[in-house]
Amino acid sequence: MKEISELLFPDDIRYTKDHEWARLEDGTVRIGISDYAQDQLGDVVFVEVPEVGATFNRGEECGTLESVKAVGSLYIPVSGEIVAVNNDLEESPALVNSAPYGGGWIAEVKPSDLSELDTLMSSKDYLEMLKGMTQ
Repeated sequence: MKEISELLFPDDIRYTKDHEWARLEDGTVRIGISDYAQDQLGDVVFVEVPEVGATFNRGEECGTLESVKAVGSLYIPVSGEIVAVNNDLEESPALVNSAPYGGGWIAEVKPSDLSELDTLMSSKDYLEMLKGMTQ
């Protein structure tokens, strides 16, 4: 596992306490798991993405990630309808490890309440939370 200082936490992304991320892009919110989460999971071998058209309330489980070490749940960071999923993860689940904020995104949500993004952590706040967990 990497040191926290070796991990990436882009400033244009919001984060949850459960290590998901959310980025607003052209009216939808793209979601995935943070660099910290993928590092903790280890090599991801399977990703169960939510179905397009499904709706979730913020904080509900919307998928799972399986690694060689563990199975983890994916919780949706904002309420809304799934409008797209990353089908590349079916063939290449390791994209979650190699590019958690790029090709390893999991789903896009049409948010029902954009103000929910404001309740998520900034990269600075998320980093402070992580540092507190490891002390």
